[in-house]
Amino acid sequence: MLSKTDYDIVIVGGGPVGAGVTIALQASGFSVLLLESRIDNSNSDDQRTLALSFGSRLILERLGLWSQIGPATPIQSIHVSQRGGFGRTLLLAQELELPALGYVIRYSLLQQTVNRALKSLAANLMTGAQAVSMDSTSQAIEIGIQTQGSRQAISARLLVIADGGAGLGLQSGATTKVQEYGQDAVVGLVGTSQPHANRAFERFTPDGPIALLPFQNGYALVWTAAPETADALLALPASTFLDKLQLHFGDRAGRFSSIAARARFPLTLRYAADPVMPRAVMLGNAAQSLHPIAGQGFNLGLRDAWELSEVLLLHGKADPGSSACLSRYRAGRRPDRLRSIGLTHSLVKIFSNDVLPLRAARGTALSLLDLVPSGKRAFMQRMIFGALR
Repeated sequence: MLSKTDYDIVIVGGGPVGAGVTIALQASGFSVLLLESRIDNSNSDDQRTLALSFGSRLILERLGLWSQIGPATPIQSIHVSQRGGFGRTLLLAQELELPALGYVIRYSLLQQTVNRALKSLAANLMTGAQAVSMDSTSQAIEIGIQTQGSRQAISARLLVIADGGAGLGLQSGATTKVQEYGQDAVVGLVGTSQPHANRAFERFTPDGPIALLPFQNGYALVWTAAPETADALLALPASTFLDKLQLHFGDRAGRFSSIAARARFPLTLRYAADPVMPRAVMLGNAAQSLHPIAGQGFNLGLRDAWELSEVLLLHGKADPGSSACLSRYRAGRRPDRLRSIGLTHSLVKIFSNDVLPLRAARGTALSLLDLVPSGKRAFMQRMIFGALR
């Protein structure tokens, strides 16, 4: 007989992944508590953009969130090329009979939508609460919580570690693998002399990829560079920065006319070898943090959240933290997770160099992708919906 616990499920992290699980489980019959370390996580001044795949749109629709998010700029085509070498491919949504390959939104709008949904559902939410420890037994897991100078403990049958909870997973002894890329991402919002026509650009250079994603009337920029180069780029006057960008990217998007919201962050591959622990599971950026090449990180995390919710709902009112339940989740997510991590890492290694034989091989691969429609469609489906089991 399972001993009584405070909650069936405690979720750490009130970002879109943790909140997504909470919203999906509202009608499950489980008692759920969501912990958020910030008092207010609405991020109203957050200028970051987020690239959502069409598959992520479907998940957000199922959660009842998509129609409330606000302006989303569709990506209807992606032009992929390499600097200093031949070969290019053009990925088109119409080839999959989809309205878009993905969408670009402001992260803060998604977070605000999530917050409103949690309030309207009267979800059990504790803000200003940081989970600082976990101790599992065969029957339950105890979570230590720090709240504004005081500490308390609560128990649950399952602990879900989501947005921003990677440190808690490390405390548990989970094996984490880390690969430093020696690259930073310089991000910002750029204006151009010609309309984007809902086309994104992914251009590979020896220093790393540079991406332009259609956003509102301009583009969201992700420029990969060595840390010292990123430092220099942030320090440049706007006009000089735009000149450097023009030289680095070329003129496919027209002339760059403005830059706003410049920022940078280091790029690292970090992932838990096994995101499942006794009575606990890591999702989203607690389970893996990926290079932004191909835009897989957040979309993979949202698929984590959806599949965990599905497994818990199918499991019924049985113990959600049981080995049987978590083993089913692990087996279901393993193919998508490992292939997404492997694909992202491989793309960084293969395309972030100027080795002549590899440059030729890259050009050939890009050209062949355009010449083999079935292969291109399979690649696009993989990027949009994740790996099939």
